[in-house]
Amino acid sequence: MKLRWGADVDQDQIKALFDQQATSYDKQWARTAPIRHCLHLLLDSQFAALPADARVLCVGLGTGAELAHLALKNPGWRFTAVEPSAAMLDQCRRRAEEGGFAARCEFHEGYLASLPGRAAHDAATCFLVSQFILDRPARVAFFRGIADRLKRGGLLASSDLASDVRSPAYDVLMAAWVRMMAAADVSPEAMARMRHAYAHDVGVLPPTEIASMIAAGGFEPPVQFFQAGLIHGWVSQRG
Repeated sequence: MKLRWGADVDQDQIKALFDQQATSYDKQWARTAPIRHCLHLLLDSQFAALPADARVLCVGLGTGAELAHLALKNPGWRFTAVEPSAAMLDQCRRRAEEGGFAARCEFHEGYLASLPGRAAHDAATCFLVSQFILDRPARVAFFRGIADRLKRGGLLASSDLASDVRSPAYDVLMAAWVRMMAAADVSPEAMARMRHAYAHDVGVLPPTEIASMIAAGGFEPPVQFFQAGLIHGWVSQRG
């Protein structure tokens, strides 16, 4: 899980949290890998028409799972990796070096707003990041920041936790989600923190509201192409 990217939080505190988790992050969530693999499988189909020399922006990519997947399948693509946690980015860089694709990557330690220039990318990924921006205008601005770094017609594949928290469906999905996480070697203390975070620190909104914020950020109406429990994924084209 990646915590808030909003300007209303202590960013140093969040960086410190993920710096602590970086070396064990992939192992901790290894048993939920089938969700990630399914997302990546469908991501391939959404990005299938990108050019052989595509440039792809990966925002808040943690240890770089989506970067590694895309780089190994597409040897001509180049990547910009944006991640505020130095330790997470170090793990991402190490993965790229071990995979033999580090030379095709630009690693940026920081936030999207501090990324130099406005290089024209053909596509972008942003998985489980915007949900931690609780202020709607800031969340729209976050998506606009991605749009500004895409070519016209460029694609964004994004995912977030999403549900109508006031609906009976949320109770069903949340209960199943907690049971699934409990089977993923997450401690009772971590589970309690997750419940609290979902209630206080995560912008879990109905899928239609998230789609409207993506559109307001400069994209054509998003199309949902993925759902696994509470995780929803959209593909959007820059307007």
